[in-house]
Amino acid sequence: MPRHARLIPLLLLAVAATLRAAPDRTCRILFLAAPEGAPETLLLFDGTSSRPVELPRMNLSPVYPLPSGDITLRMLAQAPSDAKPADPAAPSAKVAASVTDLYLLVTADPANRAVPVKLQVINAGADVFHKGQMLWFNLTPNRINGRLGDRGIALAPQSRAILDSPASGNDDYEVNLTYTLPENPKTYPLCETRWHNTPDSRGLFFVFTQPGVRTPRVVGFPDTRPNPESAK
Repeated sequence: MPRHARLIPLLLLAVAATLRAAPDRTCRILFLAAPEGAPETLLLFDGTSSRPVELPRMNLSPVYPLPSGDITLRMLAQAPSDAKPADPAAPSAKVAASVTDLYLLVTADPANRAVPVKLQVINAGADVFHKGQMLWFNLTPNRINGRLGDRGIALAPQSRAILDSPASGNDDYEVNLTYTLPENPKTYPLCETRWHNTPDSRGLFFVFTQPGVRTPRVVGFPDTRPNPESAK
């Protein structure tokens, strides 16, 4: 038998093993607007097991696998045990079985004495969020308007929106955003620049305010996965 013919079954077995090993559900984590001294790592408990996870401020965490089904995620300071189960006061977030890919947004919550953070699940499944698209969150009481390349954007206060790719291919595009304060018709500049379009990535964007600063801040995070099936 020729050598290349003998290699084909081995390659098929390797591909099958890779597919079997692929997690049914994944998540990436972001600690938005983390205050000084906030934890940089914690334990993520999925109801069965816990693992240390990164809480990055200016980029998305590594991709973490999660079990399938309806689960509740908790952030813990120490791993639970039979003698000391997970603290019920620890920050938590429910994940429905239908959510197969997600972002776990972490924000500060000084009132929680167990772990001073709050969790929010953002559904990022391939059925709702595709490669080349942008997922925008306006976390302010202001209205956000403007243009992103070929796309117009209009965000009501405390709202979210998914936009299709703002440009074709790996091209730069112009960004011009403004904001309007509540009950004030005057328009203020927010962001005027150029960004680079990455059609093989998904983009996660936030508009938020910081204590003592009137002008909102805009931050964006590209999500590029080595496995194309995880970010269709």
